[in-house]
Amino acid sequence: MIITQQKDINEIYEMVKNYKKILIAGCDGCCQPPRSLNEAKVLGQLLELKARTEGKELKWKAITVLRQCDDRIAATTVSPHIENYDAIVSLACGLGVVMLNKVLPKILTFPAQNSMFGGAQNSGENSFIEYCEECGDCIIGETGGVCPRAGCAKHLSNGPCGGMVDGKCEVGGYTIPCAWVQMWTRLKEFNRLDLFKKYRGPRDYRTSTSPSYLTIYKEYTNEKEEKVEAKE
Repeated sequence: MIITQQKDINEIYEMVKNYKKILIAGCDGCCQPPRSLNEAKVLGQLLELKARTEGKELKWKAITVLRQCDDRIAATTVSPHIENYDAIVSLACGLGVVMLNKVLPKILTFPAQNSMFGGAQNSGENSFIEYCEECGDCIIGETGGVCPRAGCAKHLSNGPCGGMVDGKCEVGGYTIPCAWVQMWTRLKEFNRLDLFKKYRGPRDYRTSTSPSYLTIYKEYTNEKEEKVEAKE
């Protein structure tokens, strides 16, 4: 899931203060903490109060979208509402903001969130933790399910650095567990330290260059086209 953090209300207001009517779009997708219809309504109320302190009147409406990052869902859900509004404020991650600007090019969409990282919720500690860097070259099959790129502050590929003390990383003041110690402990438990000792060459950053593209079902599509041509 995408872990997000809401922007300061003053920063959001600065983006939309020149508009009189705004549409606030929540998202029911994977962004966490949840930013759906209730959160959209609260944001609308806060922006309205902020406008009043400047002697302005701000009209707003709150909706929510199943997944703002899906072009068809975003377009069909939001399009019926935009005719009477000057701008959109999105509570999705950055993907949703980009998508709304793409499928609704005649109106500007502004972000109400900062996208922090891809991670998961640790309910026991009431926190969200980064577990995946989405690097395009997954190696956690060799590291006991612990990602050295998302888990190691220095992105090391072959064991811990000299800044590790008692299993803790120097980055963060020795409060965060060293990912490489976690890997060693995990692999030792399953008698697979052979994987820990495996040398990993320099990271190939070509797998994570921007912008990235991925064509889905390409082989199936080509095969289908060939069958059609053969039939003709």
